[in-house]
Parts: sequence; structure tokens; C-alpha cells
Amino acid sequence: MKNEFSLAFNEVLEDKQLPKEIILQAVESAMVSAYRRSVNASTAQLVEAKVDPETGKIAIYAEKEVVEDVQDERTEVSLEAAQQINLEANLGEMVMVESTPADFGRVAAQTARQVIQQRLREAERQVQSQYFEKQIGEIISGVVQAANNVQGITIGLDMKAEGIMPPNQKIPGEHFKVHDRVRAIVLEVKDSPRGQQIILSRSHRNFLRRLLENEVPEIYHGIVEIRAIAREPGQRAKVAVSASQPNVDPVGACVGQRGVRIQQIVKELHDEKIDIIEWNPDPVIYISKAISPARVNGVYLAEGDKTATVIVQEDQLSLAIGRDGQNARLAAKLTGWRIDIKSLAEAAADAIAKLQRDASLAALAEVEKQHVSIVEDILTKKAEGRPVTPEEYTTLIQFVDRVERRTVEKKKADQAAEEERTSAARAEIPAVAFETPIEELGLAEHIVNLLTGAEHRTIGDLMLAMKLDRDSVLGLAGIGPKSMQAIENALASVTFPEPAPVVELLVEVGITEAPAKAVIEPAIFTEAAPVVPEAAVQLEEIAEVEATIAEKPLEEIFALKPEMLQPVVVTEDEVESSDAKKKKKKKKHVEIVYDPEQDQTIAHKKHKRGDAGWEEWEA
Repeated sequence: MKNEFSLAFNEVLEDKQLPKEIILQAVESAMVSAYRRSVNASTAQLVEAKVDPETGKIAIYAEKEVVEDVQDERTEVSLEAAQQINLEANLGEMVMVESTPADFGRVAAQTARQVIQQRLREAERQVQSQYFEKQIGEIISGVVQAANNVQGITIGLDMKAEGIMPPNQKIPGEHFKVHDRVRAIVLEVKDSPRGQQIILSRSHRNFLRRLLENEVPEIYHGIVEIRAIAREPGQRAKVAVSASQPNVDPVGACVGQRGVRIQQIVKELHDEKIDIIEWNPDPVIYISKAISPARVNGVYLAEGDKTATVIVQEDQLSLAIGRDGQNARLAAKLTGWRIDIKSLAEAAADAIAKLQRDASLAALAEVEKQHVSIVEDILTKKAEGRPVTPEEYTTLIQFVDRVERRTVEKKKADQAAEEERTSAARAEIPAVAFETPIEELGLAEHIVNLLTGAEHRTIGDLMLAMKLDRDSVLGLAGIGPKSMQAIENALASVTFPEPAPVVELLVEVGITEAPAKAVIEPAIFTEAAPVVPEAAVQLEEIAEVEATIAEKPLEEIFALKPEMLQPVVVTEDEVESSDAKKKKKKKKHVEIVYDPEQDQTIAHKKHKRGDAGWEEWEA
């Protein structure tokens, strides 16, 4: 029995690749189910099973009540039998008693077979789920088991698991056959009615990231960092990299000697073209490199709507845009900017049109009046197909640069003015309005829903929008003249609670009278006690403290305890007595003189020792 059970147990361990404890737990759980079914035991009764993995012996323990006369052996045990197990057992108590049936081995083998298989399958799926959840985002390899253009590819993985690569996660143009080895990243692990599903991907940008980490040691060790990836699987990808250490070429590290590193990745990605560019914190330089392989004449940013205008020569326009706009699209994804690519001639014509129609550029148009005629002549020559000299191209580039820079400056100024206008309008609205929900205006429900959908969630938001641009509210779909009149009437009648006056704040903290203002009289110094530098520093510190207290809001001052706010009353006699003591002490025991050699004031003091009298002056 021992050899047979051990052989079977070890075979299950090897076949299922599960921990020993999980298999034992599944067998014991199956034995409990078999016992309940064989003796028709209640599910409320506590039943445990113990399996010896060496001998294969099975023992069933059931919880039973201690009684004098046993009526049902399934749930009751006699006092004598209970005391053999537990000497302290008494009538009415519950004890665990071994209740293994005589023929339980063969009966359990037949009954628990299906339960054991089910528990093992559940344990196997749980272990697989935990393992592959840790592998999300990592590259794994497997063997193609089935290929279907509609349902995707089924790939056999480690731990006898199966992964699915949907058609949209494949690289376009790839074709796999059964028994082909495939590398992919674990994209997702999810549950489905058919069980657990492991979703694999080769088209995700993180697949390219992991390939670069595997092929480029500098990326794996953190010397080179991948800043951004933009990818259209199977066609082209752009990768922005930067170096975390000086004197390291991040692009060269990724490309490798004679391109050996990048070629391995291109081969894995089904000949997908990869552009490696160096990341730069300056958006102008970064966008210029992202447009590569095209050469850029200028980049002009509009930070308000995050749009970049890129100027290129006519022969570089097709390269900058790419096939079906692919290069410009990838550059926009990589940089996070909307990119508008123009040829030099188109940009020059747009610059002339801006000078003519934009009144704010009148001063620049007057300055560029002579250059405009020259640029128009160059554009006419180019339109007629006549050759244009490099100097004329330079003239066009410089003209476009001056107009575009002035346009960018104008947009920044307009944006700053708009922000200032918004701040001024916001300052006129009570702060509490921005904390009050718009529902409190009492408007119709459909109007509230329309305003909330337009991000006007508080009364303050609506008041600000009405002050800045009334037509923006009127232009909302569903807001007509009647609704607008209702909004204006509601805003005109809305009131906000006034802040509590100072007297009420004093009453809240238990003070019925305002504290007297503390008055600090200027110190009186005699000729025998001139002001020393240390005393001057102390007076400056006192003045700073007074200024800080004066600037504190009443809420902070009155947040103190009432007893701390009580005024301190000092009589004139006490002040005179205190000043007299100080003057007397300074006259008798302190002499302050100026030492020209050391260029500082020195205090001489006398010290008294017993009956010997006063000693001589000591610095």
C-alpha cells in the first residue's frame, strides 16, 4: 500500500507541478466529501480527514456530542468512548472522534475520484493565475498549438498553461504555423466562463520596450532610459532615449556597433522600421528630432493649445509627413504635441497673409514692408518654376522666422491678458460661491443637467462664465433665451452668508469684551547704560514679532484659548519700579565702555565674594 500510494502521489506531483501541500489538501477535502456522501452526514457537522503521504492511510474525524445512550452513531458518542479520547470530556460536550468506515478505502476511491480531479484542476488554475499575474508586462515564449485568423493564436506556455494572442495583438503581416516558437508579452490575465485566459501581445509598445531592455545592456542597467515610444506595429516605431550619465551616447548604445543590436529587434518585429532619437527637455529641439529623417528649418510652439508648427523645405516635406501621414503621426504621439507641418513657400505665404489681415501686427508689417515685396517676388519665381538661389531661400527662412516669433509672442501676451481678466473676474465673486452646488440656484432640472455637463458644477463657476463670456452659456445646446433669463434671474437673487463679525467670534471663545491692545513703551536708557548691539538686536526681534502678530487674521488669534487672550494689566508704579531696579543695577554693577582698539562696546562687571567687598571691574 505504501509503495503504491507513494508512486501515485509522486506521479501526480510530477504531472501537475503543484506543491505537495496543495495536493494533500485536495485529497483530504475529497475524503471529507466522500465520507459525507457515504454516511449521509449533515454539512453542519465538522468533519476532518488526515492522509499519511507515506503509508496512504486515511483517517476521518467527525465532531460528535457526548451522550449516555447513543441513538445515532453519526452524531453521538458515548461518555466512555469520549473519555478514551479526552479524559475531561463531560456529557453534552462536543468532541472530535475518529469515524473512519470499515470499507472506506475502496468506497472513497470510487466516490472521491471526481472531487479530487476537480480540486486539483482548481488548484492548478490558481497557481497558474498567480504565476502569470506576476509576469504581466514581461516577455515569455511558447509554442504555437493552433492558429486561427478569427479567434487568434493559441500558444502553449510553461506550467501546462495556454495563452491566446487575439488577431489585433499580432503584428500585421505575421503568419505562424503549428509548433513555431513565439515570443510575446503577457498583456492581461482575466477570468472567463471557460476558465482563465492569458492574453498575449506582440503589437503593444511595451513589447518593443522589453526587447530593447534585453538587447541593450545600458537600458537594462539604467544607464540609458527610454523616455517615450510611439509605434505602428509592423510598419514604423519611434523611440526617444536619454542618458543618465555623462559621456554616454544613448542613440549609439541602442543601435550598437554596425547596427547589430537594433537589427536583432527589427528582425523580431517582422522588419519593422525603428527610429532612435535623443530626448531633449527643450520641446523645439525634441520635436525637430522627432520629425527625422526630415531636416527642419524651424519649430514654433503655441503652448495654449499645445500645437507646434514645423517648417521644412519642399524636398523634405514628403519625408516629414511620411506615407499616409505616418511620420508626423508618430512624432505627435512621441512628443505629445499636435504638429502642423508646412513647406517653406506655404509658410512664407501664410506669414504675408498674417501681416495683412492681423491689425495687432501692424507695427511689424510696417517694418517688414520692404521684405514683403522681396518675398513675394521669390514666391512668384518659385511658382513659375524658375530656380531659386540659396540666398533667396535664406531670405524666406528669416522672414518666416521673424513673423512666426512675433505671432508666438502675441499669443503669449493674449493668453496672459486672458488669465489676468479671469483672475480679476474671479476676485469679484465671493469665495463661498465656488463651494456652493449649482442645484441651490433653484433652476429647472434640465437646465442644471446642461450646466453640469458643461463643467459648471458650482454657482461660482457659472458666475465666472457669465462674467467672462455670456454667449458661451447661451451657446450650450438646450439653453435658449428663456433658460438664459431664468439663469440671470437666479444669479441676481442669489445671496451668500456674510462672515461672522468679530464680536460673535469673541463670544464663541468665551470673551465678552475685546482684549485691550498691548502698548509697548520705548525703553529708557541712562547715560550709564547706553544701548549695546545685543539690545538693538533684541528690539528688532520684538518689532518683527509685533509685525507678525499684526498680520495674523482674527480667526487664528481667536482660535487660542480664552485665558490666553485675557489682557495683561501693568500699573505705572510697577513699570517705574522695574525700570528703577534695572537702572540701579546697571549703575552699581555694570559699566559699559567703548574700546577703540577692538572697535566694539565692552561691558565691565563687578563680582561680590563674601565679606571681602567688591572686586575690581572685570570685562
